[in-house]
Amino acid sequence: MSLRQQKYGRLIQKELSDIFLRDKRGILDNAFITIAEVKVSPDLSVAKVYLSMTLAKDKKVVLSQISQHKGEIRKALGDRIRNQARIVPDLVFYIDEVEENAQRIEDLIKSLNIPKEEK
Repeated sequence: MSLRQQKYGRLIQKELSDIFLRDKRGILDNAFITIAEVKVSPDLSVAKVYLSMTLAKDKKVVLSQISQHKGEIRKALGDRIRNQARIVPDLVFYIDEVEENAQRIEDLIKSLNIPKEEK
């Protein structure tokens, strides 16, 4: 990933975080969502947005709500970055699995029955 993609991704991450934080339209249904990561395509036309959803009861429902309002979210993003970017990328939202996988691995490790080493 080029430096340009990384900078653009960080800009989008920052602005989307602020948009979600100030969710005036009620899209998020009071779920606390953080933007875990944004990966931008080399031509900067597509941004893959990875969402971490703590306190969300059904993450797939929240993801579909966000996807349904993608146009509004993209417009709000465009209003914020229009002076810094030529094009507003198409947004594709994903659930960030990293946190859940880490928790699953931690639970597995805790459940292991490892005998104490004898001296």
